[in-house]
Amino acid sequence: MFRRLFQATTANQLSSALTVLSLRSFCTSFRNVESLELAKSTTFIHPTAIVDPNAKVGLGVSIGPFCTVGSSAKLGNGCKLHTASHVYGNTELGDDCILMTGAVVGDDLPGRTVMGCNNVVGHYAVVGIRGQDLKYKPGDECFLDVGENNDIREHTSIHRSSKSSDKTVIGNNNLIMGSCHIAHDCKVGNNNIFANGTLLAGHVVVEDFAHTAGGAAVHQFCHIGSFSFIGAGAMVKKDVPKYMMVAGDGPELRSLNLEGLRRNGFTATEITSLRTAYRKIFMPFQEDARGFEERLAEVEQDEKLANVPAVCYMVHSIRKSLEGERRGICKHRLWNSS
Repeated sequence: MFRRLFQATTANQLSSALTVLSLRSFCTSFRNVESLELAKSTTFIHPTAIVDPNAKVGLGVSIGPFCTVGSSAKLGNGCKLHTASHVYGNTELGDDCILMTGAVVGDDLPGRTVMGCNNVVGHYAVVGIRGQDLKYKPGDECFLDVGENNDIREHTSIHRSSKSSDKTVIGNNNLIMGSCHIAHDCKVGNNNIFANGTLLAGHVVVEDFAHTAGGAAVHQFCHIGSFSFIGAGAMVKKDVPKYMMVAGDGPELRSLNLEGLRRNGFTATEITSLRTAYRKIFMPFQEDARGFEERLAEVEQDEKLANVPAVCYMVHSIRKSLEGERRGICKHRLWNSS
């Protein structure tokens, strides 16, 4: 009987101890959540920062020493401005954007700069200022729209459009490494990687999942297709079609960007079909005297290849580059398949 009583007493004490521990754990978690929510809702402005009274500052914003926020600026919730970073003009930052030391976003010009959420602007990067285009007329509106989740690294410059009827556009999830330049009126899609020192002249269009190596430069009005690759130091003066690799001094089409295609989930069947189409277009047999247009038409009329969407996109990309207003495609070596 005493043993049963002892066991019951021990069980009750253990249950009480567990209850106390559970309550303590709950209270600690609650306090942590409460502290986090309080931190998110508390805005900090350093005494040396200059924030115009008309600026709209969201909840949980942190503005560090010697920062400047202009009268027309809008900072979303959770934004963080590190020391001596600045937001000028009609500029809007989405939630949780970060400006590293010395970063400048926006300019006191007609028009606007808009950035989505979760963008990082690196040390001494300059985003949304007047473009370096002599055609720009003082007083004209100029625009820059930046999407979400972009990592814009140190000393990069991204300029607004050169006229009110156009705008510079950066999509989502791009990695723009140090000292890159994206000029006026460029259109950059999503998930691109620009290595250090990549230079895009005015009106360049870059689609999605393109990759440039260090020091690559692209001539104005060129189009860079999706999943393409530009080698280090290449000076690109014409279009790069989808899926292709360009490299060399006086860059040439070298091959398909096979590694990029594999990494981005293209199937073995798609890659095999693209390679077959590429060979037919750019690597004819030695005795094949047909011109480029005829070889392109052959791929379009091939029953198997014409039913592979990736091949159709590649051929369409080539054809668009050959239209009158475009610059044509980069030159290609006359490899033969023999």
